[in-house]
Amino acid sequence: MMRRMKQILLVFTAVVLLFPSNLVMAASNLDAAEDEGKISVKDEVIYATLSPSGNKQEIYVVNTLDVTKTGKITDYGPYTQVKNLTDLSDLEQKNETIEITAPKGKFYYQGNMDKQALPWNISISYFLNGKKISPEELAGKDGHVEIQIVTSKNEQVDEVFFKNYLLQISLTLDPSIYTNIKADDGMIANAGKNKQVTFTVMPEKETELTLSADVQDFELSGIDINGVPSSMSIDSPNLEDMTGDMQSLTNAIQKVNNGVAELKRGVSELNGGVKDLRNGSEQYKNGMTEVKGASSELVGASKSINDALATISNSLSGEDSDEIDLTALSKLPEGLSVLGENLNTTADGLTTLQESYVQAYGALDQAMEAIPAYEISEKEFQDLYASGAVHEVLDKLKETYSAAQTAKGTYIAVKEGFDAVDTTLENTANGMKEMGTQLNTTAKELTTSLKKMDITESITKLEEGLTTLSTNYKEFHSGLVEYTGGVNQLSNSYGELHEGIVELSTGTNELENGVSDLHNGTSELYEATNDLPDQIKSEVDEMISDFENTDFEAKSYVSPKNNEKINTVQFIIKTESIEIEEQETEEEPAEKEKSFWEKFIDLFS
Repeated sequence: MMRRMKQILLVFTAVVLLFPSNLVMAASNLDAAEDEGKISVKDEVIYATLSPSGNKQEIYVVNTLDVTKTGKITDYGPYTQVKNLTDLSDLEQKNETIEITAPKGKFYYQGNMDKQALPWNISISYFLNGKKISPEELAGKDGHVEIQIVTSKNEQVDEVFFKNYLLQISLTLDPSIYTNIKADDGMIANAGKNKQVTFTVMPEKETELTLSADVQDFELSGIDINGVPSSMSIDSPNLEDMTGDMQSLTNAIQKVNNGVAELKRGVSELNGGVKDLRNGSEQYKNGMTEVKGASSELVGASKSINDALATISNSLSGEDSDEIDLTALSKLPEGLSVLGENLNTTADGLTTLQESYVQAYGALDQAMEAIPAYEISEKEFQDLYASGAVHEVLDKLKETYSAAQTAKGTYIAVKEGFDAVDTTLENTANGMKEMGTQLNTTAKELTTSLKKMDITESITKLEEGLTTLSTNYKEFHSGLVEYTGGVNQLSNSYGELHEGIVELSTGTNELENGVSDLHNGTSELYEATNDLPDQIKSEVDEMISDFENTDFEAKSYVSPKNNEKINTVQFIIKTESIEIEEQETEEEPAEKEKSFWEKFIDLFS
C-alpha cells in the first residue's frame, strides 16, 4: 500500500514538473477571464489544398493575434471548426464570433472553412504526347508531357486580392524523371538535386502558363502556389546615363532635321536652276530648229548662185564666147545686181539667225551656270542614309544630283562648239555681204565699162573676174554645205540633250517634293523626341507606380469585421502529388504501441 502511494506521488510530481507553465497559464487565464484584452494587429495565413486538376479540397486559416493586453479577445470568421494552437485553453465559437482568453504576446489559432472560395480560379490540365489525359492515368507513363496552368479572377471573392496580389507558382521536378524541361514564361533554377520551375502572375492578370518536358515513369510533387501582396517600395533607377544618351539622340535628330532643312533649300535652288535651264534649253532648241529649217533654204539659194556663176563663167569661157550676144551682155550688170541683192538678203537672214542664236545660247549658258558646282561625296550620302532619312527620297536626290552634274559637265565639254557657232554665223553673214557688195560694185563698173571700154577687152576681163568669182564661190558653197550639215547634226543632237534636261527638271521637281516630305517627317520626329528624356522619366515613374502600390491597405479574407486590425494576409496553396500507386502487400499486424502514460508508469513499476 505504501509502495502504491509513493507511485501516485511520483506521478503527480512528474506531471507538475512537466507542465508547470500550462498550469500557471491556466490559473492566470481564470483570473483574467473577466478582463477585456487588446490586440494591435492580426495576420491571416490561408492554407488550401487542391486536387492535381486544381479543384479545391480543403481550406483553413491560421490566425496570428498580437495581444498587447491579456484578457478576452473577440475575432470573427465563418469557421466550421476552430483549434487553439497556442495553449490548452478552449475557444468559444458562436456562429461567426470566436471569443478567446489570450495572454499577452502572440496567440495562434486555426479555423477550418468549408464553403469559402479562393480569389483565383485555378485549372490544371495534363497532356501526354499531345493528347489530354487525367492526372490519375498519367502516373507512371512515359513520353512528352505538357502541363497547362490557367489562372483567372473568381468573381465570388472580393476583387481586392485579385487586383493587388501576385501569384508565385512553383513546380519541383526530379531530373531522373524529367528531361528537356521548357517553360517560356517561367524561371528554371536548381533546388538541391531537383529542378524548380517558377512562374509569376502579376496582379489583375489572367494567364495561361505552360511547362513541357520528356518524362519517364511520370510522378509530380504537389504544385506550390503562393499569393502575396504586390505592395513594395521601388527606388527610382538612376536614369542620368540613359537620359543623357537620349538627349544626345534628340540633339542628333535636331541636327538631322536642320541638315534636311538646308538640303531642302539647296534642292529648291537646284530645282529653280534646272527650271531656268529647261526654259533656256527650250529657247535654244527652238532657235536651232529655226536654223536647221533655214539651212536648207540657204543652201538652195547658194546653189542657185553657184550654178548661175558657173553658167556665166562657162558661157564666157566657151568656144562660142566670141559669138556672145552683146545685147544680152547689157543685161549682165542687172543680173549681177540682183545676185548681189540676194546675197545681201541672205546675209541679213544669217545676221537675224545669229541674233536669235546668241539670245538662245545666252539663256542656255545662264541656266547651266545656275546649276550648283558643289560636290556631295559618297560618304555624305551614306551619312544621310544612316540618319534614318527616307531611302527613296535619298535615291532620287542622288540620281538627280548625278544627272545635273553630268549635264553641266557635258555642257562645259561642248561649250567651245556652241561658242564657235556664233562666230561662224557672223563670218558667213559678213562674207555674203562682202560678196554682195562686190557683185553690186562689179555690176556698176560693168555698166560703166560697157559704155567706155572695148567690148572684147572688157569681155576678157569680165571672163577672168567671173571665173575667179565662180571658183571662189564654189569653195564658199562647199563650206556652207558643210556648215549647214553641222548645224543640222547639232540640232538633232541637241534635241536628245534637251529631252535629258526635261527629264532632269522633272526629277528635280519630284526630288524637291520628296525632300519637302522628308523635312516634314524629320520635323515631326524632332517634335516627338525633343522632350524624350522627360518622357522616359515619366514612363519609368508610371511603371514604378503600377508595381509599387504602396497605398494598398490589407483586408481580411475571413471577415470584413477583422479589417480594422488586419496587418497581412497570405495564401499558401498546394496541389496533391501525383504518385504511382504501390502494390498492396500483406503485413503482419504490428504490436500495439504503449501510450505515454503506460510507458511513464512502467518506469515506476
